[in-house]
Amino acid sequence: MPMINFYNIDNIEFMKSKPDKYYDLALVDPEYGIKQGGDKNHTRGKLATSKKYHSFNDDKPPEQEYFNELFRVSRNQIIWGANHFIERINKNSSCWIIWDKDNGTTDFADAELAWTSFKTAVRIFKYRWQGMLQQNMKNKEIRRHPTQKPIQLYRWILVNYATKGMKILDTHGGSFNSAIACDMEGFYLDIMDIDKKYFDDGIKAFNNYKKQLILF
Repeated sequence: MPMINFYNIDNIEFMKSKPDKYYDLALVDPEYGIKQGGDKNHTRGKLATSKKYHSFNDDKPPEQEYFNELFRVSRNQIIWGANHFIERINKNSSCWIIWDKDNGTTDFADAELAWTSFKTAVRIFKYRWQGMLQQNMKNKEIRRHPTQKPIQLYRWILVNYATKGMKILDTHGGSFNSAIACDMEGFYLDIMDIDKKYFDDGIKAFNNYKKQLILF
């Protein structure tokens, strides 16, 4: 059975409390350091007005101490946005994950990249994520966070890069879609976010998802 544990806590202090290689996989989406913390998001869409989000600090990526702890407590890692701070990881990888957002004519990125510690080849996951338009319009996701990634992207990652019984760590919960995906796929997850509003919103979204399971 999956077990999802939520923490409104500083991620470095949390990781310091764990022994070496406690987690089988760290699946993280930290700040990119590109000064897109959500407050300017509504000015960028070309086809329609984009949503304005509660702002978070995206002035710089996590400090080196964060990455040192992340690599200490996990056996493997998938790190979104690493193309923006690769010098802090300082490790080569043959296996990058590319999320092709199929987002048409906007000034948002056409894709996002994740560095991984795996030794396999580059893989592409194509899933439309263009404002009001999403790949699965019948089960359209509510956008809660400016860096939100689809549940189906997380599920694809778990199917391809994890095996049942693994312990997973997410240090930057954000939308908490990784928690929903881990519950769907049957994984243990420790997930956190220091921002109280996004933490509360994420818990609410997860609880709503569980209520829907009971109903249907």
